[in-house]
Amino acid sequence: MRRALRALLVLLALLCPASAWADPQYRLLVLAIANKYHYEYIPIARDSLEHLARIHDFDLTFTNDPTKFEGDLRQYAAVMFLNTPGEELNAAQRRNFERYMQGGGNAIVVHRALIMPPDNWPWYEKLVGRSFVIHPMLQTGVVTTVDPRFPATFGLPQRWIWSDEFYVTSNPHGVRIETVLGIDETSYDPTRIWPGQVARPMGKDHPVAWFHRYEKGRVFVTTLGHNGEAYRDPQYLSHLMGGIYWAATGLGQGR
Repeated sequence: MRRALRALLVLLALLCPASAWADPQYRLLVLAIANKYHYEYIPIARDSLEHLARIHDFDLTFTNDPTKFEGDLRQYAAVMFLNTPGEELNAAQRRNFERYMQGGGNAIVVHRALIMPPDNWPWYEKLVGRSFVIHPMLQTGVVTTVDPRFPATFGLPQRWIWSDEFYVTSNPHGVRIETVLGIDETSYDPTRIWPGQVARPMGKDHPVAWFHRYEKGRVFVTTLGHNGEAYRDPQYLSHLMGGIYWAATGLGQGR
């Protein structure tokens, strides 16, 4: 009987991949809620993130349901706001997320998730590290690598041709950030905007991706990711995966 059981276990081990016997390295919660300007990206991003989760052996919860923020967030190594700002959370959900960060949780903020109505949730604005001002029309520009040691730049060239909405931001809360990627404003027209609006250049210091510490956790922010097709692009996904990896583990920066 014992020999038969051992033989069965050996057979199962041969038939099942090694990953089936291992726990995932960490868990990631992604909140992605459709809105007026960002909805077509959702199935693309979900498919790509699920693929990354399989490759990199982490557990992914992809949802459009903010009530996920009412449960125990401590099970997640990081929480991603994917084109979904914090204003989607009610007061109780916000308090729960604040407690998560105060307890050592980590966050990833992608593109439109930066945009919050003024004074709607100052704590969240400080978590992001910068406040949205305006963005010119979507254009092709040259993104520059500022910190080549940070995982979200691995695999990217020093100068990267990319098309996006290059957000203009401000720092009303005086938050210190570490810039990962910048944008060369000479490579596009930072004043090109719709009639009745005004966009002004930020100058040489124009971050489009950064990281910092907040409360007791890590925060990675990228303003890139407007176009749904971006979530099929290998270089953009490498950028995003690097941010996920650092936020969830704190590793990869070297010395």
